[in-house]
Amino acid sequence: MSVHGPMSLSAWIFPSLGMALFGISLAAGYSFAPSAVGWLFAAVLLVVLFGTVFAAVHHAEMIAERIGEPFGTLLLTLSVTVIEVALIATIMLGDTPAPTLARDTVFAVVMIVCNGLVGLCIFIGGLRYREQDIQITGANVYLSMLFVLATITLALPNVTLTAPGPVYSNAQLAVVSTVTLLLYAVFLYTQTIRHRDYFVSDANEAAERGEVMSDRMLAISIALLLLSLLAVVLLAKKFSAVVDEVTDRVGAPAAFAGLLVAILILLPEGIAAISAARKNDLQKSVNLALGSSIATIGLTVPAVAIAAYALDKELVLGLSSQHMLILLLTFVLSMLTFGTGRTNILFGLVHMVVFALFVFMVFVP
Repeated sequence: MSVHGPMSLSAWIFPSLGMALFGISLAAGYSFAPSAVGWLFAAVLLVVLFGTVFAAVHHAEMIAERIGEPFGTLLLTLSVTVIEVALIATIMLGDTPAPTLARDTVFAVVMIVCNGLVGLCIFIGGLRYREQDIQITGANVYLSMLFVLATITLALPNVTLTAPGPVYSNAQLAVVSTVTLLLYAVFLYTQTIRHRDYFVSDANEAAERGEVMSDRMLAISIALLLLSLLAVVLLAKKFSAVVDEVTDRVGAPAAFAGLLVAILILLPEGIAAISAARKNDLQKSVNLALGSSIATIGLTVPAVAIAAYALDKELVLGLSSQHMLILLLTFVLSMLTFGTGRTNILFGLVHMVVFALFVFMVFVP
């Protein structure tokens, strides 16, 4: 996606439509209800919401190309995290109790990016270039962060004794949230300042030496990015009502809502990662994919924990034994995939098989 040509119509019209849709529904006092008008509203809402999410990521990409790597990738992941927290929090606070939504969404994000997205990027890159290179040290930093954050947030709650069931006590949740934020802050310092070279490939450096967008375009993109994020946050409550109704009507398992939210927030970023792999810049694909999963745990879990505590909502974080086994398999497979610094189609295919297994197990546990 070029940032130097004229701005596409969808890049500014969807954020405007999002704000307009929220304003009209607020003025009319309308809330979603299952009827002919309601389903028409839901269809319009989904189109506008998806378009606005794409617009947000597009503008984040435009700004990212101006500020360079790895700051650009960082901006993308933070933008997506804002959208994710808004969607999770609003659905959790809806009429239907959803104590496992945060867990299901975070786990779905990890599975999508670490198996589905990584696998597809490696597979596509392998088909076009046979093998692709990545920075081993940078990948190891990502994986060490991911393994620790995923374990203490998704696995450890199953074996604690203070609170019954797969949940943390308030004190435990406070400590875990603080630790994840501190780890993520140190990771950002490592990624952007201390060891920036771990996360930048030759392709990144070449791109940074290319044409730079104008200050005027930069200002417009920043304004539209903020407008897009605001529109998504405001429409999240409407979206949560639609998700609740669809889940009830089709009889889908509770984890389906988390998978749906994860797909919505990761789709634009996933397209950017796949595009980078097609351009033989697998390092950027890895930065986008693994960076998303780390930001999801490091920022989303503490934010949702604060909301759950403030509103006295139950927050279930511990995974089932089945999902813990899939998570462990993902950890081992990721170490083998990134351990040599070179990838091929077989690595990609194996990751995609694990992802397909995860999706199947959501519906047939």
